[in-house]
Amino acid sequence: MLVWFRRDLRLSDHPALAHAVETGLDVIPVFILDDDDLEDWCPGAANRWWLHASLEALQRDLAGLGSRLILRRGQVHSVIASLVEATRASGVVWNRCYDPSTLERDAALKKSLHQAECRADSFQGSVLFEPWEIRTGSDSPYRVFTPFWRACRQKSVAAGIERPDQLRSLAGKWPVSDDLDSWNLQPSKPDWAGGLLETWKVGEAAARERLVAFLDVAGTSYKQDRDLPGIDGTSMLSPHLHFGEISPRQIWHAVEAREPNEGIETFLKEVGWREFCHQLLFHNPTLPDKNLKAEFDAMPWRDDPEGLARWQQGQTGYPLIDAGMRQLWQTGWMHNRVRMVVASFLTKHLLIDWRHGERWFWDTLVDADLASNSAGWQWVAGCGADAAPFFRIFNPMTQSRKFDAKGTYIRTWVPELAALSDHEIHEPWSAPPAELLAAGVALGVTYPEPCVDHATARQRALDAYKENVSSNKGG
Repeated sequence: MLVWFRRDLRLSDHPALAHAVETGLDVIPVFILDDDDLEDWCPGAANRWWLHASLEALQRDLAGLGSRLILRRGQVHSVIASLVEATRASGVVWNRCYDPSTLERDAALKKSLHQAECRADSFQGSVLFEPWEIRTGSDSPYRVFTPFWRACRQKSVAAGIERPDQLRSLAGKWPVSDDLDSWNLQPSKPDWAGGLLETWKVGEAAARERLVAFLDVAGTSYKQDRDLPGIDGTSMLSPHLHFGEISPRQIWHAVEAREPNEGIETFLKEVGWREFCHQLLFHNPTLPDKNLKAEFDAMPWRDDPEGLARWQQGQTGYPLIDAGMRQLWQTGWMHNRVRMVVASFLTKHLLIDWRHGERWFWDTLVDADLASNSAGWQWVAGCGADAAPFFRIFNPMTQSRKFDAKGTYIRTWVPELAALSDHEIHEPWSAPPAELLAAGVALGVTYPEPCVDHATARQRALDAYKENVSSNKGG
């Protein structure tokens, strides 16, 4: 039986794998690199770096069970058909994904396999509940998170499935497998992955270790610490979840096994937000590229290539914004509080279409998830489900002083400002010339002047919203 691995690169709590083992048949693990499908879940260079490392880890884990991972590159339908023919497999199993193009492709694959008299079964392995399962009292999908999460908390989550002790392997010759290195998923010239290597351990074992370490140390204070980018206060499990090295069900039960406290519950709510995003995408297939609130179609976004480039490169002249964008570039990840602030800056201070930011995150994040990325950007821009109002415009200096009071985060990622005082580092353009000189900061030379004036940009955004969007509500 073929077990088609996708965004579930683990051996424990893997329903499709468990089903294959229970049949008593030979188990043939397969991963297919379909370039069309890849664009929907692993499009960026950082994502592909992680995929390579995660597949290496899965290969090692399967070898420990006396098995192996067959790697093939090509169109899913033809690769599966050729493997079924070559191995005489009686069935193909996989865990479901819920983005629109994958759902359509999987339905067609099931139909073709059934026509060829080959069993095809899919299972729930990447979400807590099926996207169609949590409904309002009027039997419609939720558009507001809090009641959605309340409904989730009232339901029980099935127990996770234990990792198999061994896999029954082919008695005969294994199918030919591609060499992972030939897929060129890792950077070569230049090799920019040093920051990722320093930041991340990849694979199922690493995901479990990170979860336990987080719950042991940070879980109890998570409610407060999660907003402080200068400390290690978040789980950083998002890329492990995206690649399925750990399941949300495993996280749920690990949390439930702990002594209840505010930090633990707040963390579990973040897993619930991921769930909310996936059901949003399932019910709104255009979420990645179309405003959920139609009145935002009238927003006069600015065409500002220079502003976009300065934002992408961490050269806006606003230290907290620049710190976040540089952390993203070097590590493939950004602190969640800072993600909200940099997204607000792009869409409101620069008045640049949220889709430009969404695409940049899509290419640079190791945890770039279609549902969460799309819903998150629409939330900040004010055009999504349960979104923050557009007129809620983050003040970068206030956010910096509140959540990075001593400038620890800024000094880490914007070292040219490190010698400034804790007071002046958040707003270097207002520092006395003597302090700038003493700190070795020359505005416009060693660190840029602000690309926009905060008060002016804020008013411009409010005027654009009032004149073009607010007046169109309900139209």
